[in-house]
Amino acid sequence: MLLATSYPLLEVFWTMLIFFAFVVWIWILFTVFADLFRRHDIGGWAKAAWIILLVIFPFLGVFVYVIAQHSGMNERSLRQRDAAQREMDRYVRSVAGKSDPTQQIAKGEELLKAGAITPAEFDQIKKRALTA
Repeated sequence: MLLATSYPLLEVFWTMLIFFAFVVWIWILFTVFADLFRRHDIGGWAKAAWIILLVIFPFLGVFVYVIAQHSGMNERSLRQRDAAQREMDRYVRSVAGKSDPTQQIAKGEELLKAGAITPAEFDQIKKRALTA
C-alpha cells in the first residue's frame, strides 16, 4: 500500500511517456545510422563528422540530421525498397519458370508413357494446364 501512495498514477503515465519517447528516439537513431552508412553521396570524413556529432550530442545530432536530410533519407529509403522489390520479383520469376500449356501437357504425356503417373493424374495435369 505504501508503494501506491508514493508513486501516483500520473507519475506512472509520465514514466511510460518518457520510456516510449526514449524508445522512439532509439528507433530514429538507428534509422539515422542506417541511412548514414547507406549513403554514397558523401565521403568518409563527412560520415565521420556526422557520427561524432551523433555521439557527442545524441539528441541534437539526431534531430539536426533528420531535419537537414529528410528528403534524402526518404529517397534513399524508397530506392532501397524498390531495389529489394525488383530483386524479389527477379527471384520469383527465376524460381517459378514460365512454361506454356503445351509444354506442361507434353511433359505429362512423357510421364504417362514412362508409367510415372496414372491416366487420371494426366487428365488433372491437362485440366490444370488448360485452365491456367
